[in-house]
Amino acid sequence: MRRPTLAVPSLLLLLLLLPLCSSLVAAAPHESTPHHRRDSSRTPRPWRALSDAIIRKVWGLPDTQKSLGPAADAEAARGTPAARHHVARYGDDIVLRFTITTTDEAAALAEAADILFLDLWEFNSDWVDIRIAKDVLPSLLGLLPASLQSAHVPLMQHLQLAQAIFSSYPSPSATQPHEDHHSYSPNLKPSPRLSAKGHPFFQDYQPLSVINPWMSLMASMFTTHVRRINVGLSYEGRDIPALRVGVHPTNAQQSTLPRRTVLIAGGSHAREWISTSTVNYLAWTLINAYGKDREITRLLEQFDFVFVPTLNPDGYVYSWETDRLWRKNRQPTSLRFCKGVDLDRSYAFMWDGDAKPTSPCSESFPGDAAFAGIEAQRFADWARNETDNNNVEFVGFLDLHSYSQQILYPYSYTCEEEPPAIEDLEELAMGLAKAIRTSRRGHAYKVTSACEGNVAFASAPDGAKGKKKVFPRIESAGGSALDWFYHELKVKYSFQIKLRDTGSYGFLLPSENIVPTGNEVLEAVLYLGRFMLGEVGVLEGAPSKDAVIEEGAKGNNRGLEGEKKVAEGKAEVEEQIEL
Repeated sequence: MRRPTLAVPSLLLLLLLLPLCSSLVAAAPHESTPHHRRDSSRTPRPWRALSDAIIRKVWGLPDTQKSLGPAADAEAARGTPAARHHVARYGDDIVLRFTITTTDEAAALAEAADILFLDLWEFNSDWVDIRIAKDVLPSLLGLLPASLQSAHVPLMQHLQLAQAIFSSYPSPSATQPHEDHHSYSPNLKPSPRLSAKGHPFFQDYQPLSVINPWMSLMASMFTTHVRRINVGLSYEGRDIPALRVGVHPTNAQQSTLPRRTVLIAGGSHAREWISTSTVNYLAWTLINAYGKDREITRLLEQFDFVFVPTLNPDGYVYSWETDRLWRKNRQPTSLRFCKGVDLDRSYAFMWDGDAKPTSPCSESFPGDAAFAGIEAQRFADWARNETDNNNVEFVGFLDLHSYSQQILYPYSYTCEEEPPAIEDLEELAMGLAKAIRTSRRGHAYKVTSACEGNVAFASAPDGAKGKKKVFPRIESAGGSALDWFYHELKVKYSFQIKLRDTGSYGFLLPSENIVPTGNEVLEAVLYLGRFMLGEVGVLEGAPSKDAVIEEGAKGNNRGLEGEKKVAEGKAEVEEQIEL
């Protein structure tokens, strides 16, 4: 696939930068920066039309002002061909949420999911979400104990799965002009938080053909503190691009001090589009805030940040062009018709962990050996080379996923072992959760270990004190990026963050959540920076772990459409409506 180029003549580039300054480098309004509303009836100036044409050329966006005829206009109104294809593919599918209360139930559901090759959407201590075709549902229920026959409720009752898939693609109006506009001011203020509200890039999820030139554009516009790099090559030969952002003194080549670096990655699982958009949002905010926001400027002077939005570019492209719910990468396996390896089960640390034999057709297939996933291998090689040869010290790692609103710390591969720095990890995780929750329109995130956050578990019977009773795994959790970076690369502050929501839409989170999700995770990133600089900690107000868990449970039940009775009245499952 031919990549868009940025070979724009200098005059045209200047014309491009002028109108973009107000949107790409917009400061929040303050006393000397009044808010102006654009007159939508005003005729666009010629230079504006020219710059818009350049943006469409660079990003490959359609010209929304130009009609291609009634047939083409009707086609645009219906969305992309891929979206129509998915509507047909998933028209008879539903997503069910099961509530697990016993070891036998967990084992039975895990075995049934294995036998029927079911698509496990999400699972934790509260519920298990499974996508299944309606005509396969009787077979699933036939493999389950009587206690699970009624212990499930359908998700997304307010719309069909096919419609949710259709709606997750950008609408034709995504690139039309927007009224909200903030004037640009170069003044350095204590905390002028930048906003991407109204910015076309964050109004919708973006395909790789748009993300790649956007990243190059960022690097070309902000040469003082941004570099575009590659952290690997995919199986199909695509670059795995990243943005390195930072200006701290140890970045000088002659320095003998290591470059302290925070690594933020998304898109390991192709269908988790919100993770990719959130990484881009974080990069955009830090890039544009440098020199205008004191806290962010100081962070970029102390740390490098490396943003990797699409660790799985082949799978991401496939999720746009063919299968919206594709999870794995696209390399071949031993079974011709079952492609792909789960990259987040492919890292070498405890790769086989508690693993049971997994079919290549499974969504969580880890490959036939450690680092079988090409992209995971090359990403790890890049990170290792950075520490061994490029004077880099990774001090933080945030692996963004969706969904379930959780902040997870090592280990993922087992619940029997605790990491050496468990107290620091728990303290920081609780602070991150509080930063998210107290941000504007922030949601509650639960805090736990990655093992406990990915399996059903229960406390000792009758509230007795002691070790938690761990139920059988729904799928293996060995070979995770989280464990590898923490244990092998010694990244002390390593976390997996599962973003919005808690099941109302799952992987099909509406695009209206891109900016709110980015904003709340931004507050967590800023808290991480303050924590690493020794400015915050448990004495500065971080809540207790129990308080965070309790608050997370409340938040996950907010906005429910009503109580749903399950398991003959033994349990109630509540669902959060995000919007």
